[in-house]
Amino acid sequence: MFAKPQAEHRWLAKLVGDWNVESDYRMGADQPSKKSESRISVRSLEGMWVVMESGGDSPEMGKWSSLLTLGYDPRRKQYVGTFFGSMMNHLWIYAGSLDDSGRVLTLDTEGPRFEGEGLVAYQDIFESVDDDHWILSSRVRGDDGQWQHFMTAHHRRVK
Repeated sequence: MFAKPQAEHRWLAKLVGDWNVESDYRMGADQPSKKSESRISVRSLEGMWVVMESGGDSPEMGKWSSLLTLGYDPRRKQYVGTFFGSMMNHLWIYAGSLDDSGRVLTLDTEGPRFEGEGLVAYQDIFESVDDDHWILSSRVRGDDGQWQHFMTAHHRRVK
């Protein structure tokens, strides 16, 4: 029952720290692009999981906060995690893998449509640029089956 961190957990350890975040996002294909700045704090649970806590204040939503968890499940041979925030009532469940370069972690999930009823496929993509910079981008699968990018967030380590 008491697991030990695997080699895959070391990739997650790169995310630990405090980060300034600059985001560019659209909340729908016909919506204008918006920019925001925030801060995120990432901590490790004994090398097995990382917990990302962020928050901010926006004109659209007011004050918000969120938690994202990421770990690696050797039985499933997948990275796994969850995301939830004060701005929604949906619990996002992640599963995914690293690309061959070892720099890009793509997580698949399902969540509510921007408009209308029902759930749709999403991907959150973590790209390790270097020890002090990583990028999170998000996309949603459109009704035509094509991925539509809607958010990019640059995370730069607080020095």
